[in-house]
Amino acid sequence: MFREEIKVLDCTIRDGGLINNYQFTDDFVKAVYRAACDSGVDIIELGKKLAESDEYPRDKWGKWNFCDDDEIKAVVDSYECDNPPLVAVMFDVGRVDVSALQPRDQSPIDMMRTACYVPDIEKGIDLARRSKDLGYLTTINIMAPSAVILDDLIEALEAVNEADEVDYLYFVDSFGAFYSEQITSYVELYKKHAPNKELGFHAHNNQQLAFSNTQQAIIDGVNLLDATINGIGRGAGNCNLELLLNFLQNPKFDTKPLYKVIQEEFVPLRKKIEWGFNDIYGISGHLNQHPRAAMKLRGSRKNRDNCYDFLLASTSTVE
Repeated sequence: MFREEIKVLDCTIRDGGLINNYQFTDDFVKAVYRAACDSGVDIIELGKKLAESDEYPRDKWGKWNFCDDDEIKAVVDSYECDNPPLVAVMFDVGRVDVSALQPRDQSPIDMMRTACYVPDIEKGIDLARRSKDLGYLTTINIMAPSAVILDDLIEALEAVNEADEVDYLYFVDSFGAFYSEQITSYVELYKKHAPNKELGFHAHNNQQLAFSNTQQAIIDGVNLLDATINGIGRGAGNCNLELLLNFLQNPKFDTKPLYKVIQEEFVPLRKKIEWGFNDIYGISGHLNQHPRAAMKLRGSRKNRDNCYDFLLASTSTVE
């Protein structure tokens, strides 16, 4: 589906880092950046911007959890292209030191994305406001909307709508729980209560619907789309970037660099870490549950494929 105003954000390193504590090698990150450049994506998210602490030491959590300017600059400077993507990082509310940020004109970063849950929406807006004061593009990514009271979500949307400092408002299917008709319903809800905001969409693949739900979001008028190379991401992963670019049919995009980096970097990586759909994640998505229990089981050596036992345990906690 060709629509010129659509922009694509590659969050391979940021979402993929959730499955290995951001312990990607510099060469791997540079290879992903090179593929993003050559594929024509608009934005690349290179990790998170945590404040280092005793709870989050750098040696345990990996450099791409902290995204220091000099480390990002080393990636960006490693490859030149005619139209490089903007560079984004993500904040978690309560885990970032905004006072340590440099102004955008002194940093290799262009966009600050703030992830927050509905109860923390004012804190999220404050982070976006302080980022905008430094010159950055900003997003608010409301997490787990499928698990909150509708009135509370509406109140959060209306608060974001009034925040001029927020450039994009993200609809996030955090648990991979939504079907296409729910995508349409929620996009309509976001448009109704936040009409001033350009919308983004971020899908998870717990029920093998990340790609199709992203297509539905496009049909419903969303113009900023997240995806990852080879679908890498937490648990069942995300919408596959290579599939999305093929679908968009925009001549500015080229999937050949993506398939090259998949063959050279992601196929070997799959032998070390796991991502992508299986029935354990399918159950967590169907039940609209956070995939942490599914991830814990898949990370164990014992009973990691016992989907029936997982279903019984998961439904007993619901009941």
